[in-house]
Amino acid sequence: RRPMYFFLTHLSCLEIGYTSVTVPKMLTGFIGGEGGKNISYAGCLSQLFIFTFLGATECFLLAAMAYDRYVAICMPLRYGALVSWGTCIRLAGACWLVGFLTPMLPIYLMSQLTFCGSNVIDHFFCDASPLLALSCSDVTLKETTDFLVSLAVLLASSVVIAVSYSNIVWTLLHIRSVAERQKAFSTCTAHLTVVSLFYGTLFFMYVRTKVASSINFNKVVSVFYSIVTPMLNPLIYSLRN
Repeated sequence: RRPMYFFLTHLSCLEIGYTSVTVPKMLTGFIGGEGGKNISYAGCLSQLFIFTFLGATECFLLAAMAYDRYVAICMPLRYGALVSWGTCIRLAGACWLVGFLTPMLPIYLMSQLTFCGSNVIDHFFCDASPLLALSCSDVTLKETTDFLVSLAVLLASSVVIAVSYSNIVWTLLHIRSVAERQKAFSTCTAHLTVVSLFYGTLFFMYVRTKVASSINFNKVVSVFYSIVTPMLNPLIYSLRN
């Protein structure tokens, strides 16, 4: 069980950072303390960078966890060799590295935009869409870059997850015992639940080329992937265990 809990440790650390970047500032704004609703330009870009970095890392980490489940169910006799301690460290390191590189270009392009007029962000954190709505510059290049980067991250990780689970389903169909089949699949239900919650909202929010027309609806969706899903994940995994 060590590899699964190794990846869960990284997932827990990710989501502690993921929520810590946005929720404390959001709560300060709700309480309405002095300067609670203010954020500097550099602070706003930093918040967006860290949030995107951790979100992308989580996508790749969920893909690595899907690979772990695939090897455990489809190649159990080779599990110890294929998912060794060194492999786990390399997979986790690659997830963090690629996640860190993901927001580099989008944040650079955001820093080159000119902002004028209103400086009120209609959101509870510095997300790309409400920031682009405040820009006086041509945001076509920025929107296209955001779309392509988001699509690349989500497609690359979701393809790994889809291929892993396709092989798992194919393997389970060849198990004659219904009880054994259910027992094998039950090891994947927690991961599948988390993937469904997280990816469903991310695909809706970020794989689009235009600034959202309904900011209020976007804020509701953002609450799900930035607050609700990280809150539910410990419950999902703990109850399954």
